[in-house]
Amino acid sequence: MLTWIVLAVLGCALLVLVGAVRPVLTRLPALRRAALALQRRQGEAEALAAQAEQLQLRLAQLEQSLAATGPRPERPGDRPDRSG
Repeated sequence: MLTWIVLAVLGCALLVLVGAVRPVLTRLPALRRAALALQRRQGEAEALAAQAEQLQLRLAQLEQSLAATGPRPERPGDRPDRSG
């Protein structure tokens, strides 16, 4: 009699374990795809950060060269600044 009770408890525990593990196992392919997409986006973000750094360096170089040349002399045909 005791063996039947032990077997019933073990069977119930096994059913609960299977019920808990099954949803996780069914989500694994979607989780893998999501992880791969995140890794791809991380690579894209790193590439964009490198490009942004290069653009900042280029901007600094252009600002230095502009400062070295001084202000541009006005020509008679230039339009006046309309900002004000």
